[in-house]
Amino acid sequence: MKTSGWTWAAALVAAWLLAGCGGGGTAAPADAGGTDTATMSAQAALGRRIFDDVSLSASGRQACASCHSADFGHAAPNALAVQLGGPLLDQEGRRASPSIRYLSTNTAFHFDDEGTPTGGFFWDGRATSLQDQAARPFVSSFEMANASVQEVIDKLSRAAYADEFKRVFGADIFSRPDDAFDRMTLALQQFQREDTALRAFSSKYDEFLRGKASLTEQELRGLALFNRPDKGNCAACHPSAKAADGSHPLFTDFSYDNLGVPRNTELARNTEPNVFDLGLCAREGGDLVDRTDLCGAFKVPTLRNVALRQAFFHNGRFKTLKDTLTFYVQRDIHPEKFYPLDADGTVRKFDDLPPGFHANVNTSEAPYDRKPGDAPALSDAEIDDVIAFLRTLTDGYQP
Repeated sequence: MKTSGWTWAAALVAAWLLAGCGGGGTAAPADAGGTDTATMSAQAALGRRIFDDVSLSASGRQACASCHSADFGHAAPNALAVQLGGPLLDQEGRRASPSIRYLSTNTAFHFDDEGTPTGGFFWDGRATSLQDQAARPFVSSFEMANASVQEVIDKLSRAAYADEFKRVFGADIFSRPDDAFDRMTLALQQFQREDTALRAFSSKYDEFLRGKASLTEQELRGLALFNRPDKGNCAACHPSAKAADGSHPLFTDFSYDNLGVPRNTELARNTEPNVFDLGLCAREGGDLVDRTDLCGAFKVPTLRNVALRQAFFHNGRFKTLKDTLTFYVQRDIHPEKFYPLDADGTVRKFDDLPPGFHANVNTSEAPYDRKPGDAPALSDAEIDDVIAFLRTLTDGYQP
Protein backbone atom coordinates (compact mmCIF):
# COMPACT_ATOMS: atom_id res chain seq x y z
CA MET A 1 0.00 0.00 0.00
CA LYS A 2 2.78 2.41 0.89
CA THR A 3 4.59 1.77 -2.37
CA SER A 4 1.48 2.25 -4.48
CA GLY A 5 0.71 5.46 -2.59
CA TRP A 6 4.17 6.74 -3.31
CA THR A 7 3.90 5.78 -6.98
CA TRP A 8 0.65 7.70 -7.30
CA ALA A 9 2.08 10.74 -5.55
CA ALA A 10 5.38 10.67 -7.42
CA ALA A 11 3.62 10.42 -10.78
CA LEU A 12 1.37 13.35 -9.94
CA VAL A 13 4.25 15.51 -8.72
CA ALA A 14 6.36 14.63 -11.77
CA ALA A 15 3.56 15.69 -14.09
CA TRP A 16 3.10 18.87 -12.11
CA LEU A 17 6.81 19.72 -12.38
CA LEU A 18 7.01 18.94 -16.07
CA ALA A 19 4.01 21.17 -16.67
CA GLY A 20 5.96 24.11 -15.26
CA CYS A 21 4.39 23.74 -11.81
CA GLY A 22 1.38 25.53 -13.21
CA GLY A 23 0.02 27.08 -10.02
CA GLY A 24 1.68 30.41 -10.69
CA GLY A 25 0.80 32.95 -8.05
CA THR A 26 2.92 35.60 -6.41
CA ALA A 27 6.54 34.54 -6.31
CA ALA A 28 10.05 35.81 -5.74
CA PRO A 29 13.41 35.03 -7.35
CA ALA A 30 14.36 31.37 -7.22
CA ASP A 31 17.84 31.99 -5.87
CA ALA A 32 17.10 35.15 -3.97
CA GLY A 33 20.44 35.60 -2.30
CA GLY A 34 20.26 39.39 -2.21
CA THR A 35 22.60 41.43 -0.04
CA ASP A 36 24.42 39.75 2.83
CA THR A 37 25.41 41.48 6.06
CA ALA A 38 28.76 42.63 4.72
CA THR A 39 27.20 44.45 1.77
CA MET A 40 24.00 45.61 3.43
CA SER A 41 23.29 49.31 2.95
CA ALA A 42 23.86 51.74 5.83
CA GLN A 43 20.11 52.24 6.13
CA ALA A 44 19.43 48.51 6.33
CA ALA A 45 22.22 48.01 8.88
CA LEU A 46 20.58 50.65 11.06
CA GLY A 47 17.25 48.95 10.55
CA ARG A 48 18.69 45.69 11.85
CA ARG A 49 19.81 47.41 15.06
CA ILE A 50 16.48 49.17 15.49
CA PHE A 51 14.66 45.86 14.94
CA ASP A 52 16.52 44.32 17.89
CA ASP A 53 16.48 47.35 20.22
CA VAL A 54 14.33 46.82 23.33
CA SER A 55 15.15 50.32 24.61
CA LEU A 56 12.74 51.82 22.07
CA SER A 57 9.73 50.45 23.98
CA ALA A 58 7.96 51.85 27.03
CA SER A 59 8.76 48.70 28.98
CA GLY A 60 12.40 48.69 27.93
CA ARG A 61 11.99 44.97 27.29
CA GLN A 62 10.32 44.69 23.89
CA ALA A 63 11.65 45.07 20.36
CA CYS A 64 10.33 44.19 16.94
CA ALA A 65 12.31 40.97 17.26
CA SER A 66 10.42 40.05 20.44
CA CYS A 67 7.31 39.20 18.41
CA HIS A 68 9.13 38.30 15.19
CA SER A 69 11.92 36.00 16.27
CA ALA A 70 14.44 34.85 13.66
CA ASP A 71 14.58 31.46 15.38
CA PHE A 72 10.87 30.95 14.70
CA GLY A 73 10.68 32.08 11.10
CA HIS A 74 10.37 35.72 12.21
CA ALA A 75 7.05 34.94 13.88
CA ALA A 76 6.09 34.61 17.56
CA PRO A 77 8.55 32.61 19.70
CA ASN A 78 5.92 30.96 21.90
CA ALA A 79 2.46 29.42 21.96
CA LEU A 80 0.60 32.46 23.27
CA ALA A 81 -2.45 33.27 21.18
CA VAL A 82 -1.31 36.91 21.08
CA GLN A 83 1.86 38.53 22.36
CA LEU A 84 1.93 40.74 25.46
CA GLY A 85 2.93 44.40 25.35
CA GLY A 86 2.29 47.72 27.03
CA PRO A 87 4.45 49.58 29.59
CA LEU A 88 4.41 46.57 31.92
CA LEU A 89 4.21 43.85 29.26
CA ASP A 90 0.82 42.85 30.61
CA GLN A 91 -1.46 44.01 27.80
CA GLU A 92 -2.84 41.45 25.34
CA GLY A 93 -2.19 42.13 21.70
CA ARG A 94 -5.13 42.15 19.32
CA ARG A 95 -4.04 39.32 17.01
CA ALA A 96 -1.38 36.65 16.64
CA SER A 97 2.02 37.80 15.42
CA PRO A 98 2.45 36.54 11.84
CA SER A 99 5.74 35.82 10.16
CA ILE A 100 7.27 38.83 8.41
CA ARG A 101 9.37 36.71 6.06
CA TYR A 102 8.85 36.87 2.30
CA LEU A 103 6.85 40.10 2.47
CA SER A 104 9.16 42.17 0.31
CA THR A 105 7.14 41.38 -2.84
CA ASN A 106 3.79 42.17 -1.23
CA THR A 107 1.83 45.23 -2.39
CA ALA A 108 -0.52 47.74 -0.84
CA PHE A 109 -4.10 46.56 -0.38
CA HIS A 110 -6.22 46.55 -3.51
CA PHE A 111 -8.96 44.66 -5.29
CA ASP A 112 -7.67 42.67 -8.24
CA ASP A 113 -9.29 42.43 -11.67
CA GLU A 114 -11.76 39.85 -10.35
CA GLY A 115 -12.67 41.96 -7.32
CA THR A 116 -10.67 39.82 -4.89
CA PRO A 117 -9.17 41.71 -1.93
CA THR A 118 -5.41 41.31 -2.14
CA GLY A 119 -2.24 42.68 -0.55
CA GLY A 120 -1.75 45.00 2.36
CA PHE A 121 0.13 44.36 5.60
CA PHE A 122 -1.16 43.00 8.93
CA TRP A 123 -4.02 40.49 9.17
CA ASP A 124 -6.45 43.08 7.79
CA GLY A 125 -4.16 44.73 5.24
CA ARG A 126 -4.49 48.17 6.82
CA ALA A 127 -0.80 49.09 6.43
CA THR A 128 0.26 50.10 2.94
CA SER A 129 3.93 49.11 3.05
CA LEU A 130 6.65 47.49 5.14
CA GLN A 131 7.49 50.96 6.41
CA ASP A 132 3.91 51.67 7.43
CA GLN A 133 3.68 48.28 9.11
CA ALA A 134 6.93 48.84 11.01
CA ALA A 135 5.81 52.22 12.35
CA ARG A 136 2.63 51.22 14.13
CA PRO A 137 3.79 49.02 17.02
CA PHE A 138 5.98 51.80 18.45
CA VAL A 139 2.97 53.93 19.41
CA SER A 140 0.44 51.15 20.01
CA SER A 141 -0.73 51.06 23.63
CA PHE A 142 -0.71 47.25 23.70
CA GLU A 143 2.61 46.80 21.90
CA MET A 144 5.70 48.96 22.40
CA ALA A 145 3.43 51.56 24.01
CA ASN A 146 5.29 54.82 23.50
CA ALA A 147 3.01 57.79 24.14
CA SER A 148 4.14 59.69 21.04
CA VAL A 149 6.54 59.84 18.14
CA GLN A 150 8.58 62.35 20.15
CA GLU A 151 9.02 59.76 22.92
CA VAL A 152 10.28 57.17 20.42
CA ILE A 153 12.80 59.62 18.94
CA ASP A 154 14.01 60.74 22.38
CA LYS A 155 14.90 57.10 23.04
CA LEU A 156 16.43 56.65 19.61
CA SER A 157 18.64 59.72 20.17
CA ARG A 158 20.14 57.97 23.22
CA ALA A 159 20.72 54.64 21.49
CA ALA A 160 24.24 53.28 21.03
CA TYR A 161 23.91 53.78 17.28
CA ALA A 162 22.53 57.36 17.45
CA ASP A 163 25.69 58.87 15.96
CA GLU A 164 25.48 56.45 13.02
CA PHE A 165 21.83 57.43 12.56
CA LYS A 166 22.90 61.09 12.34
CA ARG A 167 25.67 60.26 9.88
CA VAL A 168 23.18 58.54 7.59
CA PHE A 169 20.23 60.92 7.95
CA GLY A 170 21.75 64.28 8.94
CA ALA A 171 23.33 65.84 12.01
CA ASP A 172 20.11 67.66 12.93
CA ILE A 173 17.74 64.76 12.35
CA PHE A 174 16.76 64.33 16.01
CA SER A 175 15.61 67.97 16.16
CA ARG A 176 12.89 66.97 13.67
CA PRO A 177 11.03 64.11 15.39
CA ASP A 178 8.55 63.41 12.60
CA ASP A 179 11.34 63.24 10.02
CA ALA A 180 13.46 61.11 12.34
CA PHE A 181 10.57 58.68 12.86
CA ASP A 182 10.05 58.49 9.11
CA ARG A 183 13.75 57.69 8.58
CA MET A 184 13.70 55.14 11.40
CA THR A 185 10.81 53.23 9.85
CA LEU A 186 12.39 53.60 6.41
CA ALA A 187 15.50 51.91 7.82
CA LEU A 188 13.33 49.08 9.17
CA GLN A 189 11.77 48.65 5.75
CA GLN A 190 15.17 48.56 4.09
CA PHE A 191 16.37 45.96 6.58
CA GLN A 192 13.41 43.75 5.70
CA ARG A 193 14.14 44.16 2.01
CA GLU A 194 17.87 43.45 2.23
CA ASP A 195 18.34 40.91 5.00
CA THR A 196 18.65 37.56 3.24
CA ALA A 197 17.28 35.74 6.28
CA LEU A 198 13.92 37.35 5.52
CA ARG A 199 13.86 35.88 2.00
CA ALA A 200 16.29 33.01 2.17
CA PHE A 201 14.54 30.41 0.00
CA SER A 202 16.71 27.87 1.79
CA SER A 203 14.21 25.15 2.68
CA LYS A 204 14.39 21.52 1.64
CA TYR A 205 11.54 22.22 -0.77
CA ASP A 206 13.57 24.97 -2.44
CA GLU A 207 16.43 22.54 -2.85
CA PHE A 208 13.97 20.02 -4.29
CA LEU A 209 12.80 22.60 -6.84
CA ARG A 210 16.45 23.26 -7.72
CA GLY A 211 16.99 19.53 -8.26
CA LYS A 212 19.44 19.33 -5.36
CA ALA A 213 17.34 17.37 -2.87
CA SER A 214 14.80 14.55 -2.94
CA LEU A 215 11.58 14.43 -0.99
CA THR A 216 10.74 11.30 0.97
CA GLU A 217 7.82 9.13 -0.05
CA GLN A 218 5.67 10.69 2.68
CA GLU A 219 6.68 14.23 1.70
CA LEU A 220 5.81 13.52 -1.93
CA ARG A 221 2.42 12.17 -0.91
CA GLY A 222 1.88 15.28 1.19
CA LEU A 223 2.80 17.58 -1.69
CA ALA A 224 0.36 15.79 -3.99
CA LEU A 225 -2.43 16.03 -1.41
CA PHE A 226 -1.56 19.68 -0.79
CA ASN A 227 -2.04 20.43 -4.49
CA ARG A 228 -5.04 18.27 -5.36
CA PRO A 229 -8.22 20.40 -5.67
CA ASP A 230 -10.36 17.52 -4.37
CA LYS A 231 -8.14 16.81 -1.35
CA GLY A 232 -6.24 19.48 0.62
CA ASN A 233 -6.74 22.15 -2.05
CA CYS A 234 -4.16 24.15 -0.11
CA ALA A 235 -2.45 25.45 -3.26
CA ALA A 236 -5.59 27.43 -4.15
CA CYS A 237 -4.47 30.11 -1.67
CA HIS A 238 -0.93 28.92 -0.92
CA PRO A 239 0.64 28.38 -4.37
CA SER A 240 3.33 25.72 -4.23
CA ALA A 241 4.50 25.96 -7.83
CA LYS A 242 7.30 27.75 -9.57
CA ALA A 243 6.09 30.55 -11.81
CA ALA A 244 6.69 30.63 -15.56
CA ASP A 245 9.89 32.64 -15.03
CA GLY A 246 11.27 29.97 -12.69
CA SER A 247 10.80 31.96 -9.49
CA HIS A 248 10.02 30.09 -6.31
CA PRO A 249 6.60 30.27 -4.63
CA LEU A 250 5.84 32.25 -1.49
CA PHE A 251 3.04 29.89 -0.39
CA THR A 252 0.57 32.76 -0.18
CA ASP A 253 -1.35 34.67 -2.82
CA PHE A 254 -1.79 37.60 -0.37
CA SER A 255 -5.57 37.24 -0.57
CA TYR A 256 -8.16 36.98 2.23
CA ASP A 257 -10.48 34.24 3.40
CA ASN A 258 -13.16 33.64 6.01
CA LEU A 259 -12.73 30.20 7.55
CA GLY A 260 -15.10 30.48 10.49
CA VAL A 261 -12.25 29.97 12.96
CA PRO A 262 -13.65 29.17 16.43
CA ARG A 263 -13.61 31.78 19.16
CA ASN A 264 -10.52 31.61 21.35
CA THR A 265 -11.48 31.66 25.02
CA GLU A 266 -7.81 32.12 25.90
CA LEU A 267 -8.20 35.80 25.01
CA ALA A 268 -9.45 38.00 27.85
CA ARG A 269 -11.53 40.21 25.57
CA ASN A 270 -13.52 37.19 24.41
CA THR A 271 -15.19 36.96 27.81
CA GLU A 272 -17.43 39.71 26.46
CA PRO A 273 -20.01 37.82 24.36
CA ASN A 274 -20.74 40.72 22.02
CA VAL A 275 -17.11 41.51 21.19
CA PHE A 276 -16.02 40.18 17.79
CA ASP A 277 -12.96 40.66 15.61
CA LEU A 278 -14.51 41.22 12.19
CA GLY A 279 -11.26 41.52 10.28
CA LEU A 280 -11.29 43.18 6.89
CA CYS A 281 -14.62 45.02 7.09
CA ALA A 282 -13.82 46.58 10.47
CA ARG A 283 -10.25 47.62 10.00
CA GLU A 284 -8.85 50.93 11.19
CA GLY A 285 -9.91 53.83 9.01
CA GLY A 286 -13.31 52.37 8.20
CA ASP A 287 -12.70 52.27 4.45
CA LEU A 288 -14.42 48.89 4.09
CA VAL A 289 -17.19 49.33 6.64
CA ASP A 290 -19.85 49.01 3.92
CA ARG A 291 -18.38 45.76 2.62
CA THR A 292 -20.20 43.51 5.07
CA ASP A 293 -19.44 40.56 2.78
CA LEU A 294 -15.82 40.90 3.93
CA CYS A 295 -16.61 40.68 7.65
CA GLY A 296 -14.65 37.81 9.15
CA ALA A 297 -12.05 37.70 6.35
CA PHE A 298 -8.35 37.69 7.24
CA LYS A 299 -5.10 37.65 5.31
CA VAL A 300 -3.82 34.35 3.92
CA PRO A 301 -0.40 33.90 5.58
CA THR A 302 2.63 32.30 4.00
CA LEU A 303 3.12 28.65 4.88
CA ARG A 304 6.87 28.94 4.66
CA ASN A 305 8.30 28.08 8.10
CA VAL A 306 4.81 27.13 9.28
CA ALA A 307 6.21 24.11 11.14
CA LEU A 308 8.01 26.51 13.49
CA ARG A 309 4.81 28.19 14.60
CA GLN A 310 3.11 27.38 17.87
CA ALA A 311 -0.20 29.23 17.40
CA PHE A 312 -2.30 29.35 14.25
CA PHE A 313 -4.86 31.70 12.69
CA HIS A 314 -5.37 35.37 13.52
CA ASN A 315 -6.61 34.56 17.03
CA GLY A 316 -4.12 31.81 17.84
CA ARG A 317 -6.95 29.35 18.38
CA PHE A 318 -5.03 26.18 17.45
CA LYS A 319 -1.61 25.21 18.75
CA THR A 320 -0.47 22.40 16.45
CA LEU A 321 -0.45 21.74 12.74
CA LYS A 322 -2.34 18.49 13.34
CA ASP A 323 -5.18 20.28 15.12
CA THR A 324 -5.21 23.03 12.50
CA LEU A 325 -5.48 20.67 9.54
CA THR A 326 -8.04 18.53 11.35
CA PHE A 327 -10.16 21.65 11.75
CA TYR A 328 -9.84 22.38 8.03
CA VAL A 329 -11.15 19.00 6.95
CA GLN A 330 -13.64 18.24 9.76
CA ARG A 331 -15.12 21.67 10.48
CA ASP A 332 -18.39 20.89 8.72
CA ILE A 333 -18.44 17.15 9.36
CA HIS A 334 -17.85 17.22 13.12
CA PRO A 335 -18.48 20.83 14.18
CA GLU A 336 -19.00 19.69 17.78
CA LYS A 337 -15.24 19.10 17.99
CA PHE A 338 -14.49 22.79 17.52
CA TYR A 339 -17.49 24.86 18.57
CA PRO A 340 -19.43 25.13 21.85
CA LEU A 341 -22.82 23.56 22.49
CA ASP A 342 -25.90 25.50 23.52
CA ALA A 343 -28.03 24.26 26.43
CA ASP A 344 -30.21 22.23 24.07
CA GLY A 345 -27.17 20.49 22.57
CA THR A 346 -27.11 22.54 19.37
CA VAL A 347 -23.65 23.29 18.05
CA ARG A 348 -22.98 27.03 18.03
CA LYS A 349 -21.10 26.94 14.74
CA PHE A 350 -18.95 29.89 13.61
CA ASP A 351 -19.18 31.25 17.15
CA ASP A 352 -16.61 34.02 16.59
CA LEU A 353 -18.88 35.80 14.11
CA PRO A 354 -22.27 37.42 14.66
CA PRO A 355 -24.99 35.25 13.04
CA GLY A 356 -25.59 37.85 10.35
CA PHE A 357 -22.14 37.18 8.93
CA HIS A 358 -22.15 33.38 8.98
CA ALA A 359 -22.96 33.34 5.27
CA ASN A 360 -19.53 34.92 4.64
CA VAL A 361 -17.71 31.77 5.75
CA ASN A 362 -16.11 29.75 2.97
CA THR A 363 -18.25 26.64 2.56
CA SER A 364 -18.00 26.15 -1.20
CA GLU A 365 -14.39 25.12 -1.78
CA ALA A 366 -12.69 21.89 -0.77
CA PRO A 367 -12.02 20.89 1.93
CA TYR A 368 -14.87 22.97 3.40
CA ASP A 369 -17.58 21.67 1.04
CA ARG A 370 -18.72 18.93 3.41
CA LYS A 371 -21.67 18.17 5.65
CA PRO A 372 -22.24 15.80 8.58
CA GLY A 373 -21.97 12.22 7.43
CA ASP A 374 -19.54 12.96 4.59
CA ALA A 375 -16.00 11.66 4.57
CA PRO A 376 -13.34 14.32 5.23
CA ALA A 377 -11.22 15.46 2.31
CA LEU A 378 -8.16 14.14 4.15
CA SER A 379 -7.89 11.10 6.39
CA ASP A 380 -5.82 11.21 9.56
CA ALA A 381 -2.92 9.52 7.78
CA GLU A 382 -3.18 11.94 4.86
CA ILE A 383 -3.05 14.87 7.29
CA ASP A 384 0.23 13.45 8.58
CA ASP A 385 1.51 13.30 5.00
CA VAL A 386 0.63 16.96 4.41
CA ILE A 387 2.36 17.93 7.66
CA ALA A 388 5.47 16.04 6.55
CA PHE A 389 5.45 18.15 3.38
CA LEU A 390 4.89 21.39 5.31
CA ARG A 391 7.99 20.65 7.35
CA THR A 392 10.03 20.82 4.13
CA LEU A 393 9.18 24.54 3.96
CA THR A 394 11.41 25.43 6.93
CA ASP A 395 14.37 27.62 5.99
CA GLY A 396 17.92 26.54 6.78
CA TYR A 397 17.78 23.01 5.35
CA GLN A 398 20.98 21.02 5.80
CA PRO A 399 21.19 17.79 3.73
